[in-house]
Amino acid sequence: MDTRPGSGTWSSTFTGSDVLRKKTLEDLDLKGKLALVRVDYNVPLDPSGNITDDTRIRATLPSINHILDNGGSVVLISHLGRPKGKLVPSMSLAPIAKRLSRLLKLEVLFLSDCIGGEVMDALKNLQHGGVVLLENLRFHAGEVENDPEFSRQLGSTADIYVDDAFATSHRKHASVVGVPAILKPAVAGFLMKDEIDYFNRAFTEPVRPLVAILGGAKVSDKIKTIMTLLEKVDKIIIGGGMAFTFLKTLGYNVGKSLVEEDMLELAADIMQQAKSRGMPFYLPVDCVAAHTREEKAETMIVPVQEIPDDQMGLDIGPATILLFREVIGLAGTIVWNGPMGVFELSHFSTGTFSIVDALANSQALTILGGGDTDVAVHSTGNTDKIDYISTGGGAFLMLMEKGELPGINALDDA
Repeated sequence: MDTRPGSGTWSSTFTGSDVLRKKTLEDLDLKGKLALVRVDYNVPLDPSGNITDDTRIRATLPSINHILDNGGSVVLISHLGRPKGKLVPSMSLAPIAKRLSRLLKLEVLFLSDCIGGEVMDALKNLQHGGVVLLENLRFHAGEVENDPEFSRQLGSTADIYVDDAFATSHRKHASVVGVPAILKPAVAGFLMKDEIDYFNRAFTEPVRPLVAILGGAKVSDKIKTIMTLLEKVDKIIIGGGMAFTFLKTLGYNVGKSLVEEDMLELAADIMQQAKSRGMPFYLPVDCVAAHTREEKAETMIVPVQEIPDDQMGLDIGPATILLFREVIGLAGTIVWNGPMGVFELSHFSTGTFSIVDALANSQALTILGGGDTDVAVHSTGNTDKIDYISTGGGAFLMLMEKGELPGINALDDA
């Protein structure tokens, strides 16, 4: 459904080219230097404390190895979970130190705190070429509060600051913005560099048509991003639960499907703005509906305007898949964030996995934005066919929305 009603007056601060060029590890002389590297090791753990997905750890290996290969030493800092300023043993980074040791094929020293005298003593005695992982930053309230003293203590441990944690770069936390304000030089690691480079490729000088695909549950989570994209992309595809808020504004009966009543007016304004720009705005034309959101639920495929009152749409239907695949097939650049349905349940996974397949076989530059989208791609085994998968869902959305992030802004300009 190419929906183009009305007119609107949205504006945005995004300019694309203002995602700045920053200094990177390649700009520094690392010999004899101790690098404080902010990473994002907020990885999933099972109840026994075993790492179930080490993708984020592996993503930082190029930066770590570059520092070591060029005569430097490494102090890694990260958070895990939300301990709210308290020591929570189940959120310790100790298991990550063991996994990192295996990946680097060298012993990573793990310290039971991230600031204090014992940490300083250990770092002073660190052998050349060593790697240290400090304990969870969020065991201290000063991390989330961006406390100046906490930043000072973290910054006093090293000679240079490296940010390789794109997924946290939208947070105004001590390790993200406080430390690089006082520890210079402050540069981007290779993971951060890749995130910025691919973002620039998508939005500064994209191969057109530039198509944005947005899914997930709620319009409210992505409302500002959608408004920004109206000024930047050539076509927008909306799927997932958020589509039903848009569909209801068209007067359709969407049954028990997820609808954000307080977003209806904004949804209508967005579609009006799309029409005023002559922009194709695609919504589902059919869906997979069921009475309940359960694995064994009985399903039916219905047009979106004929969803029974006692059922809810939980995935896009086959006609919608064909429509969306056609748009994807004609794209030059594609940016995707958010699944097309409740893909965790097999009855409602076809839509999301079909979009993954379409992107994997597309000739376009394909960039995916973290979170559930990342999980969906990994589930299909198509990660090697996607040009870039961002490590940060929230940061990816904010960067699309604003064209800048606090953590990126804090780094030294090239």
